[in-house]
Parts: sequence; structure tokens; C-alpha cells
Amino acid sequence: MSAEDTHIREILSVIPEKPGCYQYFDEKDTIIYVGKAKNLKRRVTSYFNKEHDNNKTRVLVKQIRDIKYIVVNTEADALLLENSLIKQHRPRYNVLLKDDKTYPSIVVKNEYFPRIFATRNIVKDGSQYYGPYSSAYSAKVMLQMLQEIYPLRTCNFPLTPESVRQGRYKLCLQYHIKRCKAPCEGKQPTEEYQQNITEIKEILKGNISQISKHLYEQMQTLAAAMHFEEAHILKEKYTIIENYRAKSTVVPPTLHNIDVFSIAENNNSAYINYMHIGNGAIVQAYTFEYKKRLDETKEELLTLGIVEMRNRFQSTAHEIIIPFMPDTDMENVSFTIPQRGDKKKLLDLSELNVKQYKADRLKQAEKLNPEQRNTRILKEIQEALHLEKLPARIECFDNSNIQGSDPVAACVVFLMGKPAKKEYRKYIIKTVTGPDDYASMKEVVRRRYTRALNEASPLPDLLITDGGKGQMEVVRSVIQDELHIDIPIAGLAKDRKHRTSDLLYGFPPESIGLARQSPLFRLLEQMQNEVHRFAITFHKDKRSKSQITSELDSLKGIGDKTKVLLLQHYKSVKRIREADPGDLKALIGEAKAAIIKEGLR
Repeated sequence: MSAEDTHIREILSVIPEKPGCYQYFDEKDTIIYVGKAKNLKRRVTSYFNKEHDNNKTRVLVKQIRDIKYIVVNTEADALLLENSLIKQHRPRYNVLLKDDKTYPSIVVKNEYFPRIFATRNIVKDGSQYYGPYSSAYSAKVMLQMLQEIYPLRTCNFPLTPESVRQGRYKLCLQYHIKRCKAPCEGKQPTEEYQQNITEIKEILKGNISQISKHLYEQMQTLAAAMHFEEAHILKEKYTIIENYRAKSTVVPPTLHNIDVFSIAENNNSAYINYMHIGNGAIVQAYTFEYKKRLDETKEELLTLGIVEMRNRFQSTAHEIIIPFMPDTDMENVSFTIPQRGDKKKLLDLSELNVKQYKADRLKQAEKLNPEQRNTRILKEIQEALHLEKLPARIECFDNSNIQGSDPVAACVVFLMGKPAKKEYRKYIIKTVTGPDDYASMKEVVRRRYTRALNEASPLPDLLITDGGKGQMEVVRSVIQDELHIDIPIAGLAKDRKHRTSDLLYGFPPESIGLARQSPLFRLLEQMQNEVHRFAITFHKDKRSKSQITSELDSLKGIGDKTKVLLLQHYKSVKRIREADPGDLKALIGEAKAAIIKEGLR
């Protein structure tokens, strides 16, 4: 396999299953194709794992030398971003529409009584534009929703205070069907109309919570006053708004010549994402890695990234959106740390991509070196529990019995995060009678570590009990009070459904918050399941052996063949005990019959 093929396979192994856009590069590092996908991994992988019927597709795949991708929030965002990238780069294998239409936006015109409509033309006349929308249909649906909630004018009359006072215009059909309140004849106050426009702008921005709350409070007030018809009208508006899904968040068309930077770190590297916004589109999107040499601060690293990317892409943007202030001042450049609005959404998109890039690089490294993943997880355990050393050797204990019968215990060992099955041990409980898990755990821990001390065997860096605070305390009493050795002790508690739910540590034990889907939680869950499986298997084996023994086994002079013959004939020991002596003598002989009768008396 060539170096190019290896590089492509490494990218395919870590590309995320998220919506976004992908770009294919040839050997000259030129973009030859841009595509969108609801699932990036599934879509991009399909180019390389099957034979294509289309000749152009086969030629395209042969020329691919590198793959880059941009993660977005929704499939609609991917569609809009794809359109912007195709227009920017005009890749060889992408189809370009001859009319090159842009996606529609919704405009709130800068007028005395503002009109609201869909448009593809952005005019800088003080009007406000929202979108773009992934299709004309989606923009139409939004406008229909707004018209159902708010009575707005749809006419093209140049309404001014003077023209309204002079009565130049007459009522139209929209007024009679209650779709407009006729501001043209002064039947709707300017304040009421402007309040509607203010609420519409918030909805178009996606900030619907305050509008919903306002409508809900009005609805409750009207209902309390027995004005049920008016309350019902507000309820319909409230329902429409609550069902509304926020607009696309790729790039608002009014944003131009802006740089966006974000950063993510780990112990050895810093990852910086750069996006340049021009004419309502993402013109450049690039993520790269810095290898840390010294103890650089994140402010220093971000500053290095800003200077590097602006020089590389010759950016002249006078505004830079960032998550925190960098360690520098730049001439003719203002830094913005947005807290809300469209610029905050751009920063969120940049941070989404830098975090994804960091995760992908980590996956690549761990695929090449699986030991690195386990070491990283063990370091997480060390940090979470504040251990002095890496828990390279972890030992887990569990008990198993049914109503006190055949009590057993088990110990499993994990070395560098992997099960070391040769070091697993089984224990038959010898000093405890009845179902006493605490006493059983005491016995097993005492036996194991007394022997370890006598034989100078390695002690664990962390000891985990399959149980809660009670189990941890009995283990501590043996380890610290009796044996006087220093071993960190943790407990894995389970929920009502007998699933791993919490990691306990310290005395008194405290819960260590862990994300259920994290690799660390999954490793601990694996340990708990493994020791439980090992203990249960041992208990079943022991119980099975005890269940197949009988009183015949204790009789000297009665061999296996005789026992099988007796059980096949009489079916149970009880019937053998009650058997007629003559029949018994005829079956197995006088001597053995005498042993049976005497032994089972």
C-alpha cells in the first residue's frame, strides 16, 4: 500500500459520523471536489470501498491525495456551506449552475412600516437580512408562519407618516380577511406594528424563548379573565412558535471580511481552527496542530495561530472573533468575544471543528499505538482520584453466593488497562457461614494480601470493590488497620437495574462524577463486569458439583458403576433406602446390598 493510500485510510478511520462538507485534494493540493453529507464517515468512505459504475467518479477517486472536512450542526447547514465552497473554489468535478443563484434570505426592509419578504438580492440600504435558507420552500414556510402570527402589510406602497395622514391609500382585501390591520389608513398604531417587527426579528434570529414566554403569560391572563376566544388565538400562535425550529446557522449574509479563531489543547499539543468569512460565506476553513515545546499559555498559542494563519492566507480582516483575548495587540484590528447572536454562532462552529479535529488526531494516534489509549485512560483515573502514581496494576474483588450456599469470591487483575487472566484468582470462603458479604470480603482480602506480603508479590496500585461504601470500609479495615499497607481503595456502585452507576473514593467515600459514555467509565464498567462474570462462573461450577453429589459417594465399597446402576433402577437415594432387601441383593449382590442398607440407615 502506497503512502498516499495509507494517509487516506488513516483519515477514513477517524472521520466523524456527523453532518458536514468534505473536500478532495489532488497531488498539487488543489481542491477538485466539494460535497456535503448527513453522515461524513458513511458518505466519504463510500467513495473508496466499492467499485463505481460512473467513469468520472472512478477518475476522481484515483486523483484524490488528501481529504479535509468541516463539521456543521445540521444537514441544511452542510447544503449551504457546500454552495459557498463551490462558488469560492469552483472545483473541477463539481457541477456549477449557469445562473449561479444564491440561496434565499428573508429581509426586514428599512421602512416606516417595514415589509418582510424573501429575496436573493442583498442590498445594503439599512435593511436586515436573515438566513440564508436551504431552499425557497423553507423560506416560504417561515414567512407563512410569521403571517399567521402577525398581521403585516404585504403591499408595496411607500408608507410615510405624511401619506397616511393624507389618506392616499384605501383598505384592501388583506384587511377584510384579517391578515392586515391597515396601517396605511392609520388603523394600526405605529407602536403596535413596530412591536410586532421586534418580535419577528427575534424569531428570525432563533431567539424564540422570550416571545414564547410573553405569549404564554398573555394567554394565561386572558384565560383567567374568561376571555377564552382571545386566549385561544394566542394559544395557536404559541403552538406555532414552539414547533418552530431555528434557522440555519452557517453564515448570515451581512457578515463580511471577518476572521474566526478557536483553540483546543491537551498535554502535548494545541489545535487551532481558522475560518475566514467573506460576503456571507466561509471562504477558508483550516485546522492545524502546534506541538508544545515549553509551558506555553493558551493566550500565547492563540496569538501564534492568528499570526500564522493571517500571513498564510493573506487576510486583511479588521475584525477577529475569538474565545478569549490573545497575548497581543494588532494594528487596525479589533478583537470580538461574542456572547450571543450570529457571531457567537460562528465561534461555536469554529470550536465544534477544532474539538472534532482534536478528537480525530487522538483517534489516529491511538490506532497506531493502542497502548497510548490505555495509558491516557489510566492517567485520567490517576487525576480523578489524585493518586501518587499511575494505576498500572488494578485488582477488583467480588463475592458470589445464593442464600449463603457455596460462597465464593474472585479477584481479577488489570495490567495497563488490559485484563491479565493468568493472574485471576478464585477463593472458596472458609470461615464464614451464611450470606455475609462483608465478612466474606474481609476473609478474601486478608488471605490475598497476607500471602502477597509473605511472598513479596507485587501489590496493586488501586484496589476496586464491587460494591458501595460498606464494602469499601471492610476492605479498608483489613488493608490499613490489620495489614498496615497503603493501597488506594475505590468502590463501584450499581443502580437499581444492576448497572455500573458511580465510582466512589476516599474515606468517607465520595462520588467521582464520570460521564457515562466516556472511555474511562467504560473501562471501569468492563472491570466490574469482568470480576462479576468470573465470580459467577466459579460459583456456578462449584454449585453444580455439589448438586450432583449424593450420599452414595460417602459409602466405601460402592463404586461408580454400582451407583449408576442403583440410580438408573431406583431413580433416587430415597427409593434406594426404602428398597426391599431381596430386590437390592438380586440387583447388586449380598455384600454390596448390606453396605447400602447399613450406610443409608
